[in-house]
Amino acid sequence: MTKRRKTTWNERIQIVLDWLGNGKDYKKTAETYEVSYQQVYQWVKKYENGKEEALKDKRGRKKEEAKLSPEEK
Repeated sequence: MTKRRKTTWNERIQIVLDWLGNGKDYKKTAETYEVSYQQVYQWVKKYENGKEEALKDKRGRKKEEAKLSPEEK
């Protein structure tokens, strides 16, 4: 099992595009980029549903001040 490592948005896009280019082989792509099979699988599913924007990591992002409700402020 491959260790999880941090990847950038551009890396995730490159990994998915490489997966598309190498015959849709999850295992080979995971080994090439030293990420887990599951990570590649999840990124491909996100890409299929929302293209490149779906691959952005939005954890820990806060809403803009203008979009906060009075209770949230």
